[in-house]
Amino acid sequence: MTERPPVPKVKSRAALPVERPRIGASRQIADLMPDIGRAAFRKFGFVQSSIVTRWTEIVGSHYAAITAPESIRFPVGKKAGGTLQLTVMSGHGPMVQHMLPDMIERVNRFFGYAAVAKVAMRQGDILPATTERRPPPRNLRPIPVELGDSLRGIGDPELRTVLESLAQGLANSSGPPKIG
Repeated sequence: MTERPPVPKVKSRAALPVERPRIGASRQIADLMPDIGRAAFRKFGFVQSSIVTRWTEIVGSHYAAITAPESIRFPVGKKAGGTLQLTVMSGHGPMVQHMLPDMIERVNRFFGYAAVAKVAMRQGDILPATTERRPPPRNLRPIPVELGDSLRGIGDPELRTVLESLAQGLANSSGPPKIG
């Protein structure tokens, strides 16, 4: 006699799981954009999308105006010793060629490890980066008196400004920060 495999039971519609209600609030599109951009940047060779968005901070405004990163290609199976593909504005190649060791050092300092070992340049058009300047949000609530008084004794104006900004953020928040 041959044994037959058991016949799977068909679940009735009543036995199907009920859709759970949504948990959590809706999210702003600005919160979702880094995740969307990260997938696109990785597809085109960028490990970190912030190298593109923070290129001016990495190499300085002068070189950011005449160069733009395209991608970083790593050797197979590695995440170090890659090649940075760089677009350079026509006519600026020799000057950028002299600055490549400094650029490599700055990019590696940005990553925190020796991510880039060499740079491949190509000539192309660089569109000027227009930074959007928005005014800072208005302070909704004043800084609590006890925090404001304790900050007045700080001698360093930059540190005092940063601490006042932190105190203002705490005063405007509705509870402990959400980490997610």
